[in-house]
Amino acid sequence: MAGAVEKKLEELGIALKEAPAPVANYVPFVHTGNLLMVSGQLCLDGNGKIVAKGQLGGDVSIEAGQKAARACAVNLLAQVKAALGDLDRVARVVRLGGFINSAPGFTDGPKVMNGASDLMVAAFGDKGKHARSTVGVAALPADAAVEVEGLFEVS
Repeated sequence: MAGAVEKKLEELGIALKEAPAPVANYVPFVHTGNLLMVSGQLCLDGNGKIVAKGQLGGDVSIEAGQKAARACAVNLLAQVKAALGDLDRVARVVRLGGFINSAPGFTDGPKVMNGASDLMVAAFGDKGKHARSTVGVAALPADAAVEVEGLFEVS
């Protein structure tokens, strides 16, 4: 039975798929005490395809980047569900870290990251408001436009 957060996601048209498997030698999440750290998630859609490839400020628009960041956030939530079994166990979204595949001089990474941040607030309300860092990078795996990691307080 879906909890309140999953019902909210359904209202937003989001159905969580199976959490993506790691692509290298790491684990998708670490749960220690009341913290859950989720490894960086690429902007994969429900079929495992990259939502946006390339660099922001180059061949990827801010709007496409925001959609990619939102896809990363959906994958973060899929990992949280895999770790906890129930998204209602999230007491607080503590922090998101965003990596934006950026062309030289691109400075609108925070606008791109709003795609992830906005979803967390839509799903969790006030407890979805979080600290955040956004970093422009020269490249990401699979030429993905965005990667997002997350830290969650859980019960």
